[in-house]
Amino acid sequence: MTVQPTDYTEQTACGSDSRSPLRVFLRTETGSAAVLVAAASAALAWANAAPSAYESFWHTDLSVHLGSHGISLGLREWVNSGLMTLFFFVIGLEARREFDMGELRERRRLALPLAAGLSGMLVPIALYLAINAGHGTTGGWGVAMSTDTAFALGLLAVVGRSMPPGLRIFILMVTVVDDFLALGVIALAYSDHITVPALLVAVGTFAVIVLVRRFGVRHGAVYASLGLVAWTALLESGVDPVVIGLAMGLLTYAYPASRADLEHASGLFRLFREQPTPELERHVRVGIASAISPNDRLQRLYHPWTSYAVVPLFALANAGIQISGDQLARAFTSPVTLGIVIAYALGKPLGVVAGAALTTLASRGRIRLPVGWGATAAAGTLSGVGFTVSLLIATLAFDGPRLDEAKTGILSTLILAFLTTRLTTAVIGMLPPAARRQALLGKAETITDLAVPVDPDRDHVRGPRHAPVTVVEYGDYECPHCGQAEPVVRELLADFGDVRYVWRHLPLTDVHVHAQLAAEAAEAAALQSRYWEMHDLLLSHQGALRFEDLRAYAADIGLDTARFERDMHAHTGAVRVAEDVESADLSSVAGTPTFFVNGRRHHGAYDITSLSEAVRAARERAAVPA
Repeated sequence: MTVQPTDYTEQTACGSDSRSPLRVFLRTETGSAAVLVAAASAALAWANAAPSAYESFWHTDLSVHLGSHGISLGLREWVNSGLMTLFFFVIGLEARREFDMGELRERRRLALPLAAGLSGMLVPIALYLAINAGHGTTGGWGVAMSTDTAFALGLLAVVGRSMPPGLRIFILMVTVVDDFLALGVIALAYSDHITVPALLVAVGTFAVIVLVRRFGVRHGAVYASLGLVAWTALLESGVDPVVIGLAMGLLTYAYPASRADLEHASGLFRLFREQPTPELERHVRVGIASAISPNDRLQRLYHPWTSYAVVPLFALANAGIQISGDQLARAFTSPVTLGIVIAYALGKPLGVVAGAALTTLASRGRIRLPVGWGATAAAGTLSGVGFTVSLLIATLAFDGPRLDEAKTGILSTLILAFLTTRLTTAVIGMLPPAARRQALLGKAETITDLAVPVDPDRDHVRGPRHAPVTVVEYGDYECPHCGQAEPVVRELLADFGDVRYVWRHLPLTDVHVHAQLAAEAAEAAALQSRYWEMHDLLLSHQGALRFEDLRAYAADIGLDTARFERDMHAHTGAVRVAEDVESADLSSVAGTPTFFVNGRRHHGAYDITSLSEAVRAARERAAVPA
């Protein structure tokens, strides 16, 4: 298959997919916001055009029986308690990924989003309770606390394009904490009368799930069956069964594909190529699957379904209310609607900013925000949008006119969050450049993904020795995608005069038979101060990397060929190549090309637009005083 020169969306086939699961998650959440709006609009249109048909449809009973046992629920309940379990499962998967591989792998960083998420729930609840005191509607306090991740990230994509990339991750971490705590509230405060025997069955089944996982069982059918038993038991117990989705998601490991596992998978495929039998085909599938974490595979499988089917269906089932002048007049004089609106529009921003500020002060600066205070304020206004979990709690807390008032307040938060975020970004945009940079980026302490720092006295460096931005590439001279990335790197260096570029070797010897020899040839040329000349020739002649080809390239760039041959026969450069490979392993690099920009791994495409954006962001951050 021919790859066009600008098609740099993935790593080489010998490596792994370069798209970050977090980036994919954010992209899917952002895109699903439009589908959510369409589904909510359809629900409103349906409820106003044929209100009796809308309600009767969602109250239709659907029964599932096995012998004398069965479950009978209305369609709306099947969506709210059944399909939404899958939604919370995906939330749990992403939370686990952040713990294992993301920003929260440094546990001290959990304190800030935890405090911001908790404060961002407590302040809105307090405002709601204050407004509803004495009206008999305080029981709906749970409606006023939960941010909708899809809408928050969707709004950020629309009105926050000038915001730093770290803001998206910060919002995601806060909303994961938010969802986790909201689910606890649903289980404890909005569940029916508890049936203890059924609850004990659910707890016991979950204990079996934990035990099965400890024994290393990887068959999805086992977990699905046990999860279904736990879900049924929770439903019978009176506890909202969506809890089991989040719990199982949190149990699912996330880890990067290791080079050893990928090499094992390559070996299995070679065996299958030589002897294509059904038994080897099964071994190949198992080997490839084991190289990717269960968390990655399950997110890739279920997240599009939850974003584009489950949550929009939930909106269609719950967002329908009859709208009229009288109804709106009643709603906006109702303490329920006003409590929800004020809780989100005022309480959420205050809570998020206050929680972050108090944590920073309490830690005496040891824990810092990943963004500036201006961006944190924008995170607070973006958090002031409620939908999915809020509607879910509203259906548990209210019915009749009160439920319609709650839905009116929840839908109003979409408009208010847009307006307040637009105002916040406009104010930040009016600041002088230095103050604006400080407001957006702050003095954040970022996680460094590059395990072995760049050493100009050791590494091969192209560009200014003390440049503020350093781009490191782990590459393989026989990798075609590294060859495609080379002109992009050259254009990047030409466009930015303050960028230095470092190449480190990662020969994928299981798929490229000449890669190790080519890397050693580059190091042999380095011994005669001709490293970059050889580097350029190797990448421009990737199909000709046999020893006689390398010897010809040495002559072309004016090397002492006799010395070059001695160094090659003695494998003089092998130690240096091995050091680079070891540093790649320490940084969890499994495929080529893999880029790092100022120590942070670059996920996503490696075209000139994406790399330039990463360089500009790194340069902006480097310009902020420490």
